[in-house]
Amino acid sequence: MSAGILHDIKVLELANVLAGPGVGAMLAELGATVIKVENLQTKGDVTRTWKLPSEDPETDVSAYFSCVNWGKQSIALDLQRPEGLKIIHQAIQHFDIVLVSYKPGDAEKLSVDYETLRQLNHKIIYAHLTGYGLDNDRAGYDAIIQAEAGFTLINGERDCKPVKMPVALMDILAGHHMKEAIFLALYNRLKTGTGDYIDVSLFRSGIVSLANQATNWLVGNCIPKAMGSDHPNIVPYGTVYYTSDNKPIVLAVGTNTQFVSLCLILGDESLAQDQRYVNNFERVKNRKSLHQTLKELIAKKERSFLLESLQNSKVPAGGVFDMKDVFEQEEAIPLLMQRTTDEGKQLKGVRSIAFSMKDHTFATVPETPPHYGQHTAQVLEEILGLSNEEIQSLIEKNVIYDRNY
Repeated sequence: MSAGILHDIKVLELANVLAGPGVGAMLAELGATVIKVENLQTKGDVTRTWKLPSEDPETDVSAYFSCVNWGKQSIALDLQRPEGLKIIHQAIQHFDIVLVSYKPGDAEKLSVDYETLRQLNHKIIYAHLTGYGLDNDRAGYDAIIQAEAGFTLINGERDCKPVKMPVALMDILAGHHMKEAIFLALYNRLKTGTGDYIDVSLFRSGIVSLANQATNWLVGNCIPKAMGSDHPNIVPYGTVYYTSDNKPIVLAVGTNTQFVSLCLILGDESLAQDQRYVNNFERVKNRKSLHQTLKELIAKKERSFLLESLQNSKVPAGGVFDMKDVFEQEEAIPLLMQRTTDEGKQLKGVRSIAFSMKDHTFATVPETPPHYGQHTAQVLEEILGLSNEEIQSLIEKNVIYDRNY
């Protein structure tokens, strides 16, 4: 695998869909060796089949699968067969981290739970993702947890029906919490020499990410409701307005000084002196009338000129962009990855790492997402020293699958 700050770390990924694999992708991008174990009975991670109509129906690397599986090696085996389980038990001593996304109790049924693996490798860091925690065996689905954690009801336009967020936000948030816990566990292992068990749930990750919406209820005694792009505590902040060339912009005016500058640029200096809008508290109370006035003033300005003027006066504002626009921005270009697949096709992706470090570079582009079972024989030979004959026998018994055989 490519060198990186985690070049000496080996990760066994027994997780699928988004949250767990997203953690694995980040670790791989930092240089870790990530072995993705895929279920032979189900033909691999289910997201391999989650395709848009515009995608190639024959490939097993869907756009969805590719978003969190760059830089990994895929092995396909049947954990419910004794020979398949034996492979994991023999290999675990070579790994530092295990990523799992089993419902509570399922890992124990398969004998790949923390207590079992810890007996084989006391240094193992076992990161377990669930939907609701270890005491609730409900399966965790992002759309359901968005609803039950309060996000769906406060999302969408005012007075509209509840709306799910357009990305699997609970999965992404849980993945970030899992990454933090893994690095804490690695740090602790340096001091103690022992591994750890990490318990992360989608539900808890969603709850602790409610931020001011939670305290608006807990402190302000106000149940948040859908407000479109408006902000409950700041005005004008987040609201989408349209310019004279019918292009959307968004403002993020958080101070009185910024509001005064906004009014000057829009050509209505008196607006900033209006007692209804002299400070944020008043603006929040009178948001409806202010929005209408700003809507009319902004509709007289051309977008590029207005955004440039706002930027020059340090008034936070931006355009509302589609994905094509997003990835044409100068700051987005370094986050793009591109490699040629084994089939000679160009595959693009987005990096998992959004930070930089002075003494480390993360410019290396990981290998493209693996095909199902692409590395089974290679991994079993390298890690367990299995011979070609032993590998062939396991394939014939339908314990493992390798796409190259």
